[in-house]
Amino acid sequence: MKHGKHYVESKKLVDRTKMYESEEALAICCQTAKAKFDETVELHVRLGVDSRHADQQVRGAVVLPHGTGKTVRVIAIAKGDAAKAAEEAGAVMVGDADLVAKIQNEGFVDFDVLVTTPDMMGQVGRLGKVLGPRGLMPNPKAGTVTPDVGRAVREAMAGKIEYRLDKQNIIHVPIGKASFGAEKLGENLKTVMDAIVKAKPAAAKGQYIRSATVASTMGPGIRLSANKYGV
Repeated sequence: MKHGKHYVESKKLVDRTKMYESEEALAICCQTAKAKFDETVELHVRLGVDSRHADQQVRGAVVLPHGTGKTVRVIAIAKGDAAKAAEEAGAVMVGDADLVAKIQNEGFVDFDVLVTTPDMMGQVGRLGKVLGPRGLMPNPKAGTVTPDVGRAVREAMAGKIEYRLDKQNIIHVPIGKASFGAEKLGENLKTVMDAIVKAKPAAAKGQYIRSATVASTMGPGIRLSANKYGV
């Protein structure tokens, strides 16, 4: 694969044989973000579990102390007081059967997070084919199916992210923008790692955190030392 000159220059800053402490890794990561836009910094964590087994799933959500740096468009499917709470919390669109129909019939997916109440899941469940492939389907474990939709909307807008395994047993999550600087990114990273460690399944055997890497959108991966997490 042929890379651009900025990537090639950035790669020279990274020792591929070294496992970096998070502070140093994130400082370098910010240096490698040379694009004209504010690059997102992502964390990739490979776990010693098997996502094919239900008792080894790792999934949850956590509010980043410094947010993601992204404006999050939240919509809510709710009725009555819950709908009113969602509107007051700042949801860009609120509805019930009409919003379900808009998503189902018109393919409306111009949003980042969908929150709903448990009583609406009978209707929302029909949207799986549209929302599932895009990672937009609400889920109780992610806090997006809840009676308190107002709180869910506020948390999503404040920088709540969902983490879950892919088919290769890796979690990919954004931890902020390069402009945040190493200190704020470090606090966001610690919050995510602590949540992943806490979510360790009882059925998981052997080394839990196999590897962890940070990278800016256009930059090279920087391997982290995960020894401090003790799993």
